[in-house]
Amino acid sequence: MTESPSSNTHVAVTGAAGYIGSRVVAQLQAAHPDWEVTALDNFYLGDIRAIGDVPVEHVDIRNRDRLADALDGADVVLHLAAISGVDDCDEDADLAYDVNVVGTNNVAWHCRQTGAGLTFPFSMAVVGDPQSFPITVDHPRDPLNWYGRTKLLGEHAIEDFADGAFPAHQFMIANLYGSHELNGRRVSKGTVINFFVDRALAGEPLTVYEPGTQSRNFVHVRDVADAFVKSAERLVDQTAAGETGTEKFEIASDEDHSVMAVAETVQAVAADILGREPAVELVENPRAAETLVDEFGVDTSRAAEKLGWEPRESVEQTVRELLSDA
Repeated sequence: MTESPSSNTHVAVTGAAGYIGSRVVAQLQAAHPDWEVTALDNFYLGDIRAIGDVPVEHVDIRNRDRLADALDGADVVLHLAAISGVDDCDEDADLAYDVNVVGTNNVAWHCRQTGAGLTFPFSMAVVGDPQSFPITVDHPRDPLNWYGRTKLLGEHAIEDFADGAFPAHQFMIANLYGSHELNGRRVSKGTVINFFVDRALAGEPLTVYEPGTQSRNFVHVRDVADAFVKSAERLVDQTAAGETGTEKFEIASDEDHSVMAVAETVQAVAADILGREPAVELVENPRAAETLVDEFGVDTSRAAEKLGWEPRESVEQTVRELLSDA
């Protein structure tokens, strides 16, 4: 930031009881203990009711009036409430539309009315099968599933709402992994690396969807939360300066392993730490519309330059920590 942030700064986080949102609230408190933080969630999946000294308020982003009351006075909104993941969106497409599209429009409309800055993650699912590498936010959009389509609708809506009204950051986030602790409780999600670790701990085979060569970029949840904190800091400056419009950033790492390579890493680390080597099995891929490219490099220079952000965690070290701490 160009100058010390005001102690009067007020940041609101939607989806605050979830995997990423709860980490964002914790890291906001650690980085800026003098800021006011409002945490909101409808507890559809997340059930965390307090983070540090911040209570998580029961607010559904689909209820525009209730949302506006809860966000009143916020200088920045970090919008993480969503139905996330391909399977969850396929299982209830109507709910995914209501939350990811209508709810996101409600948040953006509030920011347009108040001038509050907004950060929104729109996922690499909007790209579909990338045609060139490294991937950037400038790549053509061609989502392969309903999850990606709902995120694309949110991305476009925020561009329109922010124009001339408020500053917005949009994050193209890679595949998440890792866990974090809140009040002695482990907060995690069944992302692919976490799934493999849990299978190894249970003594079960690591099942890899065919062909196994499909690559993904992996970024740790703590690194992602740090990006949201740095985004909030920049948005405080931008709102004070009267800036409006959208900036987009790639939030990823330099680790773009194949799914099979990740499974083999977990297998080797489990053999070292647990003294047993789980089997790795190829299984039929139930996802007909899955990205199957065999490389997934991402250019994160924009986030490094403008947000001062860079990933610090590594896949192998995290796998070691998860298996050692279990």
